[in-house]
Amino acid sequence: MDACGLVVEYNPFHNGHQHHLNEAKKESGASCMIAVMSGNFLQRGEPAIIDKFYRTKAALASGIDLVLELPYVYAVQSSDLFAKGSVQTLNEIGVSSICFGSESGTTSNFISSYQIFKEREAIFKEKLQENLTSGLAFPEASKYAYKEIGLTSDAMDLSQPNNILGFSYVKTILDKSLPIRPFTVQRMKSGYHDQTIRNSIASATSIRKQLFHDGSITEQTAVTMPEETSKELKTYHDNTNIWHNFENYFYLLHYRVITMSATELAQIHGVDEGLEYRIKKTAQFAMSLYDWIKAIKTKRYTWTRIQRIFIHILTNTKKEDIQPVKENPTVPYVRLLGMTKKGQAYLNQQKKKMDVPLISKLSHNLDPLLAVEEKASNAYYSVLHPSLQRKFIGQELGPPIILK
Repeated sequence: MDACGLVVEYNPFHNGHQHHLNEAKKESGASCMIAVMSGNFLQRGEPAIIDKFYRTKAALASGIDLVLELPYVYAVQSSDLFAKGSVQTLNEIGVSSICFGSESGTTSNFISSYQIFKEREAIFKEKLQENLTSGLAFPEASKYAYKEIGLTSDAMDLSQPNNILGFSYVKTILDKSLPIRPFTVQRMKSGYHDQTIRNSIASATSIRKQLFHDGSITEQTAVTMPEETSKELKTYHDNTNIWHNFENYFYLLHYRVITMSATELAQIHGVDEGLEYRIKKTAQFAMSLYDWIKAIKTKRYTWTRIQRIFIHILTNTKKEDIQPVKENPTVPYVRLLGMTKKGQAYLNQQKKKMDVPLISKLSHNLDPLLAVEEKASNAYYSVLHPSLQRKFIGQELGPPIILK
């Protein structure tokens, strides 16, 4: 059985994701579709609107056969480490291809861009360092360094978010000579950061914004997603009375920061170059998370970088927790969240060939990174009523979801 891998967040699963899945099936010819999905916290440093288990149910009902969790230590990271964890997880499960969405929409552009990058990598690194030294944030510094080596043309614009991620996936595959064929599907109609729903294919950003505004699923949001996603969103909201929004965590984050010393704060992953003092100082006047991030943000410290740092503060993720991930050439385990019968058949075929453990629930005395995962789960559900926290955290200890 042949498998195609997708790197996803499904926050929430919408019609654009359905199009991507359908195109991936068609282009790859694979009989099994596998998604590696960020858990409860996402790449841009935000909590998922509903938890990973409900998002897994929606994905399985919409055509995904296996849902694997991208560990927290890879998920809440910049594109290179995010791509490393995603691609290596899919490689461990034996996919023969990976399909990703992009603004470019042409796989050959990514391959040729990689070749140009390798030929001019020394120049890129030199220009990147110059830009960082001048005070630019990493994304801006990278954009200008890519431009210097000719990688910001219309054919391959590496200032676009999905192109950046796609390039990182291709780079990981080719750098490590993995037996995986990459291909891409062009994003349709809405842009990654679009704030407004204009048609039935809308950005996840605009869908979440409307859900936060309405407080429930309305006709405007319902048309943008499969019925199963609407069902899981409604069920989660009915059970918890919440859509997870970063502002929900403001008081807990504020308490964490004002009770930590600057030395303790400096140990958190991402807190570098004396940023701990700026975080502590601005905490004195912060009235909301939005205003707090706005007060910290500079040309060097982007909004996304600060959001990631705040998530790491929330979960108490330290530099020492991330270092093994940077040094390890592959992922330490594969975490299974859910499967269909077809996915189960593929897994039975594949698991004996795997070089790392397959884990279906959190358990002690396994990989140390699972302790980080446990902290992330506790932090995510901390905004629920205490009577619900144990129930929802308990999902981590149960078996994987199986779609009958």
